[in-house]
Parts: sequence; structure tokens; C-alpha cells
Amino acid sequence: MTRVFRTAAMAATTAVLCLAASACGPDGEKSEQDGGKAAGATAKPSGTASSTAGDPAASDSAPAPTSTPTSSGEVLDKAGLAKVALTTGEVANYEVTPMQGGEESGTERSENKDCEPLVAVINGAPQPTPAATVFRTVMDKSEEGKDDQTVVTEILTSHPKDTAQQLMRGVRDAVRACAGGFRTSSEDGPSTYTEVKQLPLPPAGQESIAYQVTGSIEGDKVPLVFQLVRSGSTVVTFYVAEFITAKTPQLPAELVAAQAAKLP
Repeated sequence: MTRVFRTAAMAATTAVLCLAASACGPDGEKSEQDGGKAAGATAKPSGTASSTAGDPAASDSAPAPTSTPTSSGEVLDKAGLAKVALTTGEVANYEVTPMQGGEESGTERSENKDCEPLVAVINGAPQPTPAATVFRTVMDKSEEGKDDQTVVTEILTSHPKDTAQQLMRGVRDAVRACAGGFRTSSEDGPSTYTEVKQLPLPPAGQESIAYQVTGSIEGDKVPLVFQLVRSGSTVVTFYVAEFITAKTPQLPAELVAAQAAKLP
């Protein structure tokens, strides 16, 4: 994995999951900035999500909830996205802050064209290119000081015309096509992802899909869990990672539900 979804200098009171902030070296080697697995992941999600039980291949995408909300279809600008992003206090115990380094996207390029939608999400730049993007970091303050503090990245994007649906369709197709993994190249060197699998996390919004990409850092498996939620022209990408064990990290369902409820 290269620079985007890495944990950089996680201190107990300043834990921040950085997109485009630190880099792995060639083929998943750690950079000096990471200082090794323990130092680079002192705040991270842990444990296996109970919602991942069952058959991930049961459907191409998680069905919308029974009470699927309607949408205005409005294409929000950056200020509009900031207004609908979660804020501190809206979900008990969680602190929401702008994400450091979020304005710069990663540089990974897939060696397999079919996997490009997944790599675009890893780069923090879902495709097709959005009209506006806002990044947030969400941390469980009740776990402050713990090695397994939950840290979630949110990427809110708005899309003109039908490109939000196109984004979701591209990711669904890529999850199927790239089940056996894929390799990427970037200015930091090659990276290897060994597996992609869909996860049956609770659905949200008008459309959603959840999946796990398993990366490799110095031979260690690093599970990355993503959930994309669409409401009208707005898509939210949620991300959590497990840098210490190989367990599937937990994406708090209450965060996803609360964020989805705020989308236009």
C-alpha cells in the first residue's frame, strides 16, 4: 500500500488517519515516518464486526433499508458537503474533525483496469471525478488512550447528473472482478492487495455497498474495510483499517446511519 490509507504518528490525543500523508516504500515496505507497525497504528479500529457474519456474496450490493429516504438530488458544493458532514456530538462519544492531508489524493495506479474503481477509492479520489469533496476523521473518544481506539475516515463527494450511480456501479463491478486481489504502482513503488470480498454490513441511504480489501505490508495482512453510501447525488465513503492483527475491523453502524440521515 502506498501513501493514502496509512496511519501516521497516532498519539493518544492527536490520532489522525491521513490520506496522502505518509507512504509505504516499494512493495509495501514501511516508510521511516511510520516508525513500524506499532508506532504507525496506535489508534486503529479493532475486532471483527459482528455484522460481517453471513454470506458476503448473497447480493451484488446491500439492499436499501425498508424506509429508504427520498433525495432532493441536489449536487452540493464543498460548503454544502461540509454542512451535511457529521459533527462532534451528533453520535455519542465520537469526535469529528477535518482530516489532515485530505486535499492531496494518492498516486496508486492499478495494473488491472477492472480494479481501477477500487484503487481510486484507496487514493481518496473516487471516480468519476466528483464536483466537490470533503474529508473527515471520526474517533471514539471513549476509547482515548487505548491501542485499539476506533478511527474512521469519511470522504463525502457530490456528483453531477448520474455519475454518483456510475461510481457505485463501478465499485460493485470491481469487487466482483478483483476478488483474487490486484497490484498497483505509484511514485512510491509497487503495492500488493491479496483479496477483495464483499461484506454484508447494514445498508444505508438509497444505495450502499461494503467490502474488504486486504493489503500487504512487509508480508503482514492489513484488512481495509470500506462502505460506500449514496443518497441522490452525494456519496459517502467510510473507511477503517486493522494494522496490528489480521481481523476484519469494525465500522460502527451508528456512524453510517447518522451520516446517511443527513444527506440531501
